[in-house]
Order: sequence, then structure tokens, then C-alpha cells
Amino acid sequence: MDCKVSWINDGGMSFLAQTGSRHAVVMDGAPEAGGRNLAPRPMEMLLLGTGGCTAFDVVSILRKGRHAVTGCEVSLQAERAETDPKVFTRIHFHFRVSGKRLKPEAVARAIELSKEKYCSASIMLGKTAEITHDLEIVED
Repeated sequence: MDCKVSWINDGGMSFLAQTGSRHAVVMDGAPEAGGRNLAPRPMEMLLLGTGGCTAFDVVSILRKGRHAVTGCEVSLQAERAETDPKVFTRIHFHFRVSGKRLKPEAVARAIELSKEKYCSASIMLGKTAEITHDLEIVED
């Protein structure tokens, strides 16, 4: 896996990130740090990526188990250390999974498997952050 991050030298603090899979995203800083608030912050991208990683796992695990999953949303709330490095210290994941006759124990198991075995991002962030989660099941 590779990527390249380039500063957009226009007087601000925007960066163009390009992935090895040929996708691009812009990141920016807060105005108090010289940014213009034009795009997500790098730490927001890290949190977004973690949500995407675990949502991917949960959907994949439920599909492989032939559960009728039709939707999966993950809302993340994070706290950071007050001093540098301002690592994440707490992250709460709220899973909202929808489908037909989903068994709560199957959804809970998929979330646990993601948290404990498959989601590289949340497992890595769990080295500095207390990670908690809850779930909500919506019947279609």
C-alpha cells in the first residue's frame, strides 16, 4: 500500500493525498493553524477511515453469514489528548444496522469480530484509545 501527500502551496495549509489505488482527497487545516477549513482535517480522515474499516467488516461478516443486512451506519465520537501528540484517547462507535430479521447476537458478533480481529484501523487506534461501542438494529 502506498500513497503520496503533497502540500498545495497557495499560502494555506491544504494537502492533496493520492492513493496507490488512484484516488485522491484534499485535506486542510483549521484556520487557527493556517488552514482555510476547505476540507476534512487529517485526524478527521483517520477517524473516517476507521469508521469505514469497521463498517466494511460488519457488512461483510453479516453477508457471509447470509443475514439480510440492508444498511450499516457507524457514528464515531472521539476525544483527544490535550497535549502533543494529541492522540485519540477515547472513541465510541454507534452502529446502526438495518435489515430483515437480523439477530442481535449475529450483529453483536460481527462488531466484536471487527473490533478484535479484522479492523486494522480500530485495533491500531486501540493502542492509545479506549474503544467502546453500542448498536441499534432497525427492521426493514
